[in-house]
Amino acid sequence: MEHRAAHGMPDRMSDPVILWFRQDLRLADQAALAAAVQEGPVIPVYVLDDQAPRQWKMGGASRWWLHHSLKSLDENLREKGSRLILRQGNCIDQIVQIAEETGARRVHALHHYEPWWRNAEKSLVKRLELCLHDGALLLPPGAVRTGEGNSYRIYTPFARAVMEHMPPAEPVRAPSRIDAPGRWPKSDSLDRWGLLPTKPDWARAFSRDWTPGEAGARANVAAFLDQVADYDRARNLPSQEGSSRLSPHLHFGEVSPAYVWRRVAGAPGDATTFLKELIWRDYAHTQIWAMPAYGSENARPAFDAMPWRDLREAGADFKAWKTGRTGYPIVDAGMRQLWTTGWMHNRVRMIAASFLIKHLLIDWRHGARWFWDTLVDASYANNSVNWQWVAGSGVDANIFSRIMAPLTQSGKFDAADYIRAWVPELAHLNDDIIHDPEAHDARSSDYPAKCIGHREGRERALAAWRGIRP
Repeated sequence: MEHRAAHGMPDRMSDPVILWFRQDLRLADQAALAAAVQEGPVIPVYVLDDQAPRQWKMGGASRWWLHHSLKSLDENLREKGSRLILRQGNCIDQIVQIAEETGARRVHALHHYEPWWRNAEKSLVKRLELCLHDGALLLPPGAVRTGEGNSYRIYTPFARAVMEHMPPAEPVRAPSRIDAPGRWPKSDSLDRWGLLPTKPDWARAFSRDWTPGEAGARANVAAFLDQVADYDRARNLPSQEGSSRLSPHLHFGEVSPAYVWRRVAGAPGDATTFLKELIWRDYAHTQIWAMPAYGSENARPAFDAMPWRDLREAGADFKAWKTGRTGYPIVDAGMRQLWTTGWMHNRVRMIAASFLIKHLLIDWRHGARWFWDTLVDASYANNSVNWQWVAGSGVDANIFSRIMAPLTQSGKFDAADYIRAWVPELAHLNDDIIHDPEAHDARSSDYPAKCIGHREGRERALAAWRGIRP
């Protein structure tokens, strides 16, 4: 689908068109690029805009990923006879300036649904012809609706409705060549953007786990195909490599969800569970499309009265959670994995989030902000919807009174080797003890005591919940 605001047609023989990259850093199955190359010379542009998102400007881990993804994208463009123009500042001003420098009058881009991108699109269309294309999701928000014509709020009927439109269209190959303009506008130096941490280099281990860029994304898809048949079971086991690890590639648009769907659906075994994860991603974007403030406001107003602990009181507990020093091995392993690699196993994300919200009674928004800064796959939609799901404050959420027992979860999902990998102080303990060393009087002197007992934390959370229940 393409949407336009007309400001006159470009002259195919002379006027270039601008290709505006955002979270769609790929050449294959990129509808905006496919349309742009049909019109003549193309000026690919990425603008680092920390102004438009305001408090949601990209976090540190995402900036590391962005650096490497942009570098890869530029290399891929050069192989096609083109290059990537980098600018920093207000994205509208920068794109208009590039248009003035080059004579371009039309901009092609993919639709994006974060509130700041929607605002930017509304502003840019007033100054240039903007052609917006679908491709960031399986289906654009609003493509499926309830019988009353409303946007879906509950995931299960939403997923059923999306399934009726699947599989997505066959992905489109990257163009063989991209025509260059007669003269290139000036470009920033990627290295001078300072996206990579240096003092200290807290991301030094990221490169061992990740290969940002389109080639890295496709390699990860290919590697996952052999695991699809066992995904439903293995995805819940932190000690196994059972997850796809595609989330940052999808977030930065290095591979399209349609490409992932087609490849995974064609793999041996039943791919339904994983395909529903792709649909959940669409669902999360539908929620922020309907409620743009989902990242900062409770979707259920009753939670506005929740008596969260003030960080002046709970600051030490919050620090213990962030640094992996809560005394709960499964939580601490996850938080240390997050800091070291920029990613955390999904089952452990739920356990760690639940622990912060319910055992520590700390507002979900504090946890969401920490994940925003430390995850390489920090998506406004997924991060916001997932945190509100755990908190119980989301439109379709786990009820608050269902409190995960981290010690039970750790044993149930066989996390012993995962804990050994990330909490070396406990690596010598056997499987029966490692999930709760304190209960077995086996806690190492360099490992902290529990910051709160499970029963105490649970009872405090339930008392808070009873106080706001309608």
